[in-house]
Formats: sequence, C-alpha cells, structure tokens
Amino acid sequence: MAEVGAHLTAAPAGGDRPSVFEAVAQDSLMAAVKPALQHLVKVLAESNPARYGFLWHWFDEIYVLLDLLLQQHYLARCSASFSENFYSLKRIPMAEGRRQPLATAGLPKRQHWKSLLLLVLVPYLKGKLEKLVSSLREEDEYSIHPPSSSWKRFYRAFLAAYPYVNMTWEGWFLIQQLCYILGKAEHHSPLLKLAGVRLVRLTAEDIQALEKKWAETTSNQTHSFPSRVQSALRRALGAIAFSLSTGLSVSVFFLQFLDWWYSSENQETIKSLTALPTPPPPVHLEQEPSPALLPSLRTVCPVCRKVRVNATALATSGFVLCYRCAYSYVKAHQRCPVTGYATELQHLVKLYSPVR
Repeated sequence: MAEVGAHLTAAPAGGDRPSVFEAVAQDSLMAAVKPALQHLVKVLAESNPARYGFLWHWFDEIYVLLDLLLQQHYLARCSASFSENFYSLKRIPMAEGRRQPLATAGLPKRQHWKSLLLLVLVPYLKGKLEKLVSSLREEDEYSIHPPSSSWKRFYRAFLAAYPYVNMTWEGWFLIQQLCYILGKAEHHSPLLKLAGVRLVRLTAEDIQALEKKWAETTSNQTHSFPSRVQSALRRALGAIAFSLSTGLSVSVFFLQFLDWWYSSENQETIKSLTALPTPPPPVHLEQEPSPALLPSLRTVCPVCRKVRVNATALATSGFVLCYRCAYSYVKAHQRCPVTGYATELQHLVKLYSPVR
C-alpha cells in the first residue's frame, strides 16, 4: 500500500514516542536521496549537455518542486512526511491530549502548511545559502572590486559571520536532540516545534485506516472529465510514492554508498582502491644476470666498461647502458646484454640528467 510504506509495524506497547534513532534516521533519509539524484543528473548532463543540461542547471528548483508534491501527498493522506511515513511515524498537533487522531484525519490547516513549508523550503534555502557562500569565497579570492568598496566590505563581513551563524544553527539542533534523548523535550528537531506538531508511532488503528482509505480510493469510479483527470493525477502521484517507499527499502544502502563514494573526504581512499597494481618483474627467459657482467660502479656501462655516455635504459630489464652500446647490441642480438631478455630498439628509453 502506497501510504503505509515499506516498514509499517504496529506501535509497541512501550509508548508512542519514537526513539532518537528513528527520529534521526528519518531526517537523514531524504538527505541521502538528493546527493544520489544529483550525481545521476550530473552524469546525464555530461553525457548529453544539449538534452539534459537544463536538468543540471535547474536541479535545485526541479528537486524542490518534486519534493513539494511528494510531501504534500503524504501530509494530506498520512499526516506525515515521506521519510516519517517510511519509518512508521505520523505528526499530531501539540494541543492533542492522550486521544490521538488517526493518520487519515490529516493535520489542521495551519499545522499542515507550516509543516509543508518547513519540510521543503528550509532545506532549499539552506542549500542555496551554502552555494552562495562558496561562490562568494571564490569571488573574494579573484575579485576585481577595490578593497575599500562597500560591496566587498559587506560580503567579507558576511563570510566572516557565516561560520558562527551556521554553528549556532547546528548547535540549536544538537541541543534539541540532547534534550529529546534526556526526555526534556517532545521534539528532536526545532522545525517540528515551529510547525506546532510532534512525532508519534503509527498504531494498529492507523494502519487499518490507511489501508481502508487506500482501498476506497482505488475502487472509486468517477465519470466527469475533470474528476477523472484529478483522479488520474492522484493515482500517478500515489504510484510514484509507492515506488519510492518500496524501492527505498532496497536502495537506501545503495544511496548511502553513493553519497560516501563521491564525498570529497574519501577521494584518497577511492584512489587507493581503484589504482592499478604494480606490474610484476619481467619473466626470466634465458639467463640470470651474472655478477661478473655487472660493474662495481653504477655509473659504468656493463658493455664497454666505461662511464656511461647518453644513458639509456632497457625497458625490458631496467639496466642502464650507453646509448651507442645499447643500440648496437640490441640491433645485432635483439636481447638485453645483461639478462638476455628479448629486446627491440623501441624498448630503448633515453634518460635525461637534471641540468646543473
């Protein structure tokens, strides 16, 4: 069933208050979806810029529109966001007592719209602000504005204040979570408090009501054209929601893996995992190099027994000789004079000494 989600279970007898792990997990679910989709759009845009370039250029706006439709669908039908419904949670108004309304009843209009704006608008604005800060930092390094211009003074002050504002924002959420863990708060997130709602687990009655509502929606027959269009749109959105809820149960690990794989912190690890192995030494063909053939000084050529001139290495064995000696010997015998490995003239590699 689309609205119930992939992991619905009846609330345990221990209470309706979700654990901090459930609350934080549903917050991180949508945070993992966006980077994965963003990377997918980036690959499409790079493969065919003319056709998919606009998706990358307007990705934030397209994503926030889809997120708005998805969250509106779930808030209206399940009294929860998509990720909250995925973890079998629902929202109820703060003023409600022990008697909780069913998930199908929906939120009051005020709490509904406040929840929708805080779910969709706040992450969008925060992402835009982070991109603005990043672009301003780059502009600050390569700016053509005079150092005393009012614009430069303004955004330098903004860049200096932003870390403290961001630290205050993150600290607000951290303190709220600590209070929730200690039982001193009813919300794990300040955004829930601003929306005037709190999270509780779905009960068996909620699940039954959601199943009944879904069955009634699919069985209703409409005859007027506008009603049919509206019903078709509703069914299409429900099918998308169902696909997301069932697909995420399988792909959430894959999304988290993509998020980790393409994060900047793991680039060195990725390079070590994907680096080509060191090639093995060449296979012995004829003979081992005889110590008698090798001069005691490394600057002496093994063939002419003189100090090397125009040092040249043999790519097949690695030994260094004079260019004239290496060229003449390899051309005449097609092998290394030290090891006997089969060698051609294209295997001669000129070595250049640093200029003093």
